[in-house]
Amino acid sequence: MQSTNPIFTRSEQFTRAAPQYGQQQYGQQGQPHGAPQYGAPAPYQAPTQPSTRGVMTIDDVITKTAITIGALIVTAALTFMFLPPQFMLPALIGSGIVGFVTVLLVAFRRTINPGAVLIYAAIEGVFIGAFSLLFELMYPGIVVQAVIGTFIAAGATLAAYKFLRIKVTNKFRKIVTIATFALAGTLLVNFVLAMFGTNLGLRSFEFTPLAGLISAIAVVLAVANLIMDFDFVEQGIRNRLPASESWRAAFGLTVTMVWLYTEILRILSYFRSN
Repeated sequence: MQSTNPIFTRSEQFTRAAPQYGQQQYGQQGQPHGAPQYGAPAPYQAPTQPSTRGVMTIDDVITKTAITIGALIVTAALTFMFLPPQFMLPALIGSGIVGFVTVLLVAFRRTINPGAVLIYAAIEGVFIGAFSLLFELMYPGIVVQAVIGTFIAAGATLAAYKFLRIKVTNKFRKIVTIATFALAGTLLVNFVLAMFGTNLGLRSFEFTPLAGLISAIAVVLAVANLIMDFDFVEQGIRNRLPASESWRAAFGLTVTMVWLYTEILRILSYFRSN
């Protein structure tokens, strides 16, 4: 079962089981040249540590994620501070569409391009900046609260994953996958109907029980996807992927973090509206 995050599904190495070293079948034909024969003493070999040069490490993932999210934050801050209010809606719609297309282009390539990841971060930064400005104009101070809440939620999720030793089972993946696609499909139908004048009330700038429930479910699913992303990063490190795959890991984590931020911002707006 693969992750619901499309970035990781394009790299089979994130989902492939780690190779088992030292296993050899009895009766295997053809021993390698120089292998010890039965009854003969094996030559001594000093224990060696596997080299980490050229392979993905946790430090690589942290560094690349910091660069990607940092680029997004800088672009979002510039958009938030200098975007004229009359251009807020066009910037929001335009960057949202372009950002979505960019995610698809980057996610479905077998080789990751660091430049494309940073381009996504810049485009998504414009979207987040315009999106944040929209809510800040209605509820002053809400953006700072949402940013703090997002990083607290992500940090708490990582701490729970590491210290509580959360196991990502196939059943867990299946449930999260089905629920995520079901929510995405529901919101897409709501968006299309809203364009034709029919609003199901799933999204609102003011609190309604249905809108609040949808956002709460979305936050839970975003956190669940973040747990799955952590698990897939660990698998990638365990399988000794090339160092370039750190950019794929950073990209996937950034996409999930953006989703988490937008949903936390919506939930905070519901509290402020009352």
